[in-house]
Amino acid sequence: MDLHQLWTIVSTPDNVPIVLLLFVVPFYAWYGLRQAFANDRLIAQLEGNPEMAKTHHRKIQPFKAGWTREVHVWPYLLRIEFLAAIIVTVILMVWSITLNAPLEEPSNPTLTMNPSKAPWYFLGLQEMLVYFDPWIAGVVMPSLIIVGLMVIPYIDANPLGNGYYTYKQRKFSILTFIFGFIVLWVSMIVIGTLIRGPGWMWFWPGTTWDHNRLIFEVNRDLPDLFGIAGRAGKIIFGAVVVGAYFLAAAVLIHKLITKTAFNRKIYARMSVLQYVTMQVFLIIMLSLPVKILARQLFRIKYVWVTPWFNI
Repeated sequence: MDLHQLWTIVSTPDNVPIVLLLFVVPFYAWYGLRQAFANDRLIAQLEGNPEMAKTHHRKIQPFKAGWTREVHVWPYLLRIEFLAAIIVTVILMVWSITLNAPLEEPSNPTLTMNPSKAPWYFLGLQEMLVYFDPWIAGVVMPSLIIVGLMVIPYIDANPLGNGYYTYKQRKFSILTFIFGFIVLWVSMIVIGTLIRGPGWMWFWPGTTWDHNRLIFEVNRDLPDLFGIAGRAGKIIFGAVVVGAYFLAAAVLIHKLITKTAFNRKIYARMSVLQYVTMQVFLIIMLSLPVKILARQLFRIKYVWVTPWFNI
């Protein structure tokens, strides 16, 4: 265990946001779920009335028997927001004074850094380049992520959970967010920061980054594993495999959605266009862990090989 190198990587100014990410994201996820579970218990006590849960946290405890009063924006909310702004400003000032900006010498075209890494907020995309065609990982997938976030308000047919935290009434949405953001995106950022070393090779945390290390791994396309030769045969075989994956994933997601009576109510409110759009984005999101497992476990580079794109 090369703990000195591990500390050097963790304490680098560019990697400080990643270290904070490891603590801040789980904390706020737990804090939000904690409030959601508390509201779920409150809704159960109020005989399932969500409107009472929405306004309950805006009132303080009775200051006289049977009396309650509203908590107004001024001074209560603005006072908390003002204090939070001051605390964040102090933290940023201390951060900027104690840590130097991660600036290096001017770029040298004859000398490339190894490993050469993108800024931390792009490391997830850089990690995706290992598993997908550059055009897919660098253009198509980021565009789908942006478009998918934009269409969420138009395909979310669940009217509950607006204005208050809840888990039971937003279970499907919360689990989808946790899987897509924390499990996939944050994990890829951590892998790109702490695990990917020289040559973008895999080094477990604490392992010395050996610049002379060589890995002899044969990555093959899925058609090659089945002995399929010829451009037309590979195109047809890949299209069949990708189509079968979309069909199997659609059936699996449909069963998960219609498993409970509550999700069936949400499904009944959705139009065909809303449901198909949601299915497409969820299937594409699931393709990322499927492709990662196929690459890491079976050394499969591409599933669908064409002259125009590779998947």
